[in-house]
Amino acid sequence: MTDNVDLAAVPAYLHGQTYEQMQPGSRFRTAGRTITESDLISFVTLAGLIEPLFLDEAGSKKEGYAGRLVPGTLTFAYAEGLVMQTGVLHNTGMAFLGTTFEVQGPVFVGDTISVVVEVLESRATKAGGRGIVTTRNTVVTGAGAAVLVYEPKRMVRGA
Repeated sequence: MTDNVDLAAVPAYLHGQTYEQMQPGSRFRTAGRTITESDLISFVTLAGLIEPLFLDEAGSKKEGYAGRLVPGTLTFAYAEGLVMQTGVLHNTGMAFLGTTFEVQGPVFVGDTISVVVEVLESRATKAGGRGIVTTRNTVVTGAGAAVLVYEPKRMVRGA
């Protein structure tokens, strides 16, 4: 027989930063993620992006691409997942309020992406106990090429 564990008495180390801790100018990089053929097919099927450009290599080559092109929306979704996996917003993120979105280059099946996150602005809201944080997230390939830049604005808990 095992004893019960009082989880409230054991501190959790998966806690994100408050808006006060997210200082403008601070930067970090996420882990990398290689985009596979399975990722591509699953994403375009789920999202309904049934387009020869994404479904077969001949479709990509017909449009002048050197490999299986990945939709920018998949790159964005995986970039957001990488940011979330850092834990920076774990238990502190409250809302995704919007973003800009600029594709700067292609991503292909087999590319490994990571995200460089720079805090641009962090300010309190009138409601108190929370703030608005804007970051510039630059998605880069393993070769260091910037392929997507977006600037999400999020509501984040305060201290």
